[in-house]
Amino acid sequence: MDLNLSDKVVIVTGGNKGIGEGISRSFAAEGAIVVVFGRHSEEGEAFVSKLKSEGGKAAFRFAEMTDEANVKEAVAETLEEFGRIDIVVNNAGVNDGVDLSSGVSAFRESLEKNLTQCYSLVHYCLDALKASQGNIVNIGSKVAETGQGGTSGYAASKGGMNGLTREWALDLAPFGIRSNCVIPAEVMTPLYERWIQRQPNSEAELKAICDSIPLERRMTTSKEIADTVVFVASSASTHTTGQILYVDGGYTHFDRRCTHP
Repeated sequence: MDLNLSDKVVIVTGGNKGIGEGISRSFAAEGAIVVVFGRHSEEGEAFVSKLKSEGGKAAFRFAEMTDEANVKEAVAETLEEFGRIDIVVNNAGVNDGVDLSSGVSAFRESLEKNLTQCYSLVHYCLDALKASQGNIVNIGSKVAETGQGGTSGYAASKGGMNGLTREWALDLAPFGIRSNCVIPAEVMTPLYERWIQRQPNSEAELKAICDSIPLERRMTTSKEIADTVVFVASSASTHTTGQILYVDGGYTHFDRRCTHP
């Protein structure tokens, strides 16, 4: 299936690690021009160079996503080089463990890191998205639906992201701009793997997590998230907007009696 993504300009925040790397690779495989926004220049440039060596089209822009002026500049540089923006993927974020005991200042900072930066990026891309009749894909989290404990800032941010997804879908429909959200649950990324390894009994911990995922009793891969993002951003999904799509092997919504063998 031709997804008609060749030479589409796609901004992926945090696009050189974990789920973001998978998203960047999947877009590149479809011939899109991937513009990675990130705050670690050396790592980002190295990833982009590798992607290019593998035949992909890509660029890196330094962007501290909580710095509004920096975001505005990175968007302007993208437009200067490529002349258009077709797709924005809000992937960057961190489950920072800001809980009720952390205080209001820490909570505000968590919202800045995980939600406000998404608004900022779309705000500065808006004219370009209107011109291209492009679309937005937000990367949410099951935490917005299930809670997790000990992470008020992240949970509130991801709940807000779900709300913005539908608000933007309605607000931007007259301009032909679509807005959707893809929700991971348990995804094996390098960060997750490091967390597993720090547990007292890592093998048992990983098995318990996998056993709680109904479909195939395994974790979701970054590629499975990425391929859904690419599909929903493509011409194969041109009448899909305002949707919150769970790519989680049934983890989030199945009856808990069904999540263990």
